[in-house]
Amino acid sequence: MTPPADDDGRRDPGAAAPQEETGDTGRGVTFDRHLVLEQLGGWRGMVDASLPTVAFIVANAIGGLRTGIGFAIGAALLVLVFRLVRRESPQQAFSGLFGVAVAVAIAAASGQARNYFVPGIIRNAVIGVVLLGSVPLRWPLVGVLAEFLAPSHLGSMASHSLPGMRRRVDTARARLHPRPPETAEAPNGPAGRPADPEPERHWRDDSRVVRAYGWLTVMWAVTFLLRVAVQTPLYLANEEGLLGVASLVLGLPVTAVALAVTLWVVSRLHRHRVETDAGPPA
Repeated sequence: MTPPADDDGRRDPGAAAPQEETGDTGRGVTFDRHLVLEQLGGWRGMVDASLPTVAFIVANAIGGLRTGIGFAIGAALLVLVFRLVRRESPQQAFSGLFGVAVAVAIAAASGQARNYFVPGIIRNAVIGVVLLGSVPLRWPLVGVLAEFLAPSHLGSMASHSLPGMRRRVDTARARLHPRPPETAEAPNGPAGRPADPEPERHWRDDSRVVRAYGWLTVMWAVTFLLRVAVQTPLYLANEEGLLGVASLVLGLPVTAVALAVTLWVVSRLHRHRVETDAGPPA
C-alpha cells in the first residue's frame, strides 16, 4: 500500500524511496549513515584516541623512550580489550592501535621520542590542506560529511536547543537497531529502516548553506594547521616535553570546541532548510 502524500504533494518522510525498494536490484551494498555515525565514536572515541599519547608522554618523561613506547602500546591494547569485553565496535580501537604502532616504530627506529609525533604532524598538515582546497571548489568537506550523516532536508537537528550528546547517541543506536513491529511490512531501507526521502533541492543549491559549510570547513582546517604551526617549531627545537603538552592541549579540547560549534551551526542550517522548504505559513 502506497503511503499518502502530504498537503503540498511531497512524499511522506516515512515512505520508501522508489530507488531503494526491496528486491534484488543489482545495485550492491548501500551505505548506512546511521551506522557511520555510531562508528565515529563520539566523545568516547576522542578520549580513547588520546589515552596512548598521554601514556607515552608521562612514561617517556619518567622512564625514557622504551618505557614510553611500552605504555603507549599497552594503553592502545587496553582500549581494544575494553571495547571487545563490552561488545562494542573495535574498528576505532584497531585504527588507534595501528596509528600508535606506526608512531612508536618511527620513534624506536630513530631513537628519539620526538619522532613519535611525526605521523600526527604530517596527518594534520594533509587534512588541513585538503579541507581548505575543498572550499573554493564549492564542495566544503564538512558539508559533504554533515549532509551524509544528517541530511539537512530531513530537519533531524532542527531544534531550538542543541540536544544532549547522550540523547543523540541513544537516538543513533535506536535507528541502527530498530525493534521490528509485530505487523511490519517488508523493509525498504538499510537495516530495515524506512528509506529517507530525496531532497527537493540539493544543499549545494542553497548559497547560505554552502557559505556556512565553507566557514565550518575553514574553521576545522585552521584547527589542524594550528597544530602543525605550533608543533613543528617544537619538533625542530627537540622540545619533547612541550611537544607532548602541545599535542594534548591542541587535541581533545580544541576538537571538542570545534565540534560544539559545528553542531550548533548545523542545527541552525537544518532549521533554515526546513523553513525554506515549507514556505511561508498559510
